Amino acid sequence: MVMSFEEQLSDRRAWSIGDGCSAARVLDLLSTKTVFLMVRELFYGTTRFDDFVERAGVSAPAVSRALKQLKAADVVETIAYQAPGSRAREEYRLTATGEDLLPVFLALMQWGDAHLQDGRPPLEFTEAGTGRGVRVRVTPDGVQETRPDDIEIRVNPAWRRGQTDQ
Repeated sequence: MVMSFEEQLSDRRAWSIGDGCSAARVLDLLSTKTVFLMVRELFYGTTRFDDFVERAGVSAPAVSRALKQLKAADVVETIAYQAPGSRAREEYRLTATGEDLLPVFLALMQWGDAHLQDGRPPLEFTEAGTGRGVRVRVTPDGVQETRPDDIEIRVNPAWRRGQTDQ
């Protein structure tokens, strides 16, 4: 199964988008596992640097580089905060540009669930309030999207059973 090209693009040797390829640019941005894990953690609600280090299980310098890369691409923004008796620090939050990565994030998770988890993915993504599963699909324009704050993440009971079977 492949997509089709319009007539003027049908001779692939006659044209190239080279560095203009959007997929290549996204891969440049999300070029390391650490960068992608930061995006995951931001969607999961992580905002503080030490929590990124702990939850992603990577070094502080790697987290720092990843967050700087995401900030330079306007995927995250920093917001100053200060706990009483502590020095001023920054929290990290997704920008609107960052929130637009939700389908990318969910599509990769969905593919991994289907092909790398032996039928027992650890998490389920559901619509908050209804419990209906959330899936990424290719659809025509005009279909209403589900926002990140409308998604609830749950432990997959089949995964939990698989953990106790071992």
